[in-house]
Amino acid sequence: MAISDRKLREKEDLKKRILEAAKLLFLEKGFEATSMRNIAEKVEFSPTTLYLYYKDKNDIVYALHQEGFKLLAQQLRIVSNIEQPYERLKRMGRIYLQFAEENPDFYELMFVRQGPIIHVQKHNHDEWEEGSRTYNVLYETVIECQKQGYFIDLKPHNISLIIWSTLHGICTLHMHMRLDCVKFEDDYEVDPEKSRPEYIYDTFISFLEKLK
Repeated sequence: MAISDRKLREKEDLKKRILEAAKLLFLEKGFEATSMRNIAEKVEFSPTTLYLYYKDKNDIVYALHQEGFKLLAQQLRIVSNIEQPYERLKRMGRIYLQFAEENPDFYELMFVRQGPIIHVQKHNHDEWEEGSRTYNVLYETVIECQKQGYFIDLKPHNISLIIWSTLHGICTLHMHMRLDCVKFEDDYEVDPEKSRPEYIYDTFISFLEKLK
């Protein structure tokens, strides 16, 4: 291995160590309470060395949120072999819910925390590439659904945003335990095999089906 290749790999390994340490500290202490000095101490670097790799805390958060989007994209790839677009759309929603359930730390960084978006506004001229790529997968699937008779009287961006906003609401309410604290009326039938997010999602799908 050439010296330049080895140095590049070592640099990438160090950046991964920094990100893993930052994620652990964010979970343990909270984002606001974690400083660059805390992260440097965790990886046994000097703060000066840490700044050679990341400019500030939002830079670290942005890199972590990129890792989350890579993981979500990887999980969404399994729907590519579903030919019927409406069935693919329903499966995408379940994957999104499952991702949030299994990766709440990443989900918070990707869709709730302001840090990554502050980084985007500062460096990328308001173009949120990661979010746009994920949204476009949904948008293109909605267009395919329309070609088969679904959502005909609705604009594709409108229905896409409704779907995304509903899923995000379900995920966020569940993650922050709001759904657990709501007393439901008698007509709420609890299926012991389903979580509340799954039940709500199934109800949402029944609404979508009526839009055909």
